[in-house]
Amino acid sequence: MATTRLDIRLNEEIKAKAEKATALLGLKSLTEYVVNLMDEDASQVIAEHESVVLKNDMFDRFMNACNKAKKPNKKLTDALQLTRNQGM
Repeated sequence: MATTRLDIRLNEEIKAKAEKATALLGLKSLTEYVVNLMDEDASQVIAEHESVVLKNDMFDRFMNACNKAKKPNKKLTDALQLTRNQGM
């Protein structure tokens, strides 16, 4: 059950299109339509920003570079520790 509220203002044309889309999709309300859109879009945006997709042979090149990497120096291990301390 929803526990918070969002008030928005939009022009009549956008509202009319959204209401038509709501009806065409057989949804109960404009609110349900907007909530579904926000949820789907937010999930997509978050996924795009929290993941890395490597194309073609980039993954193999990445793994090869990782396998050839030298032992981390002090500055790199200090940077890692700093990120962990800051909850990153």
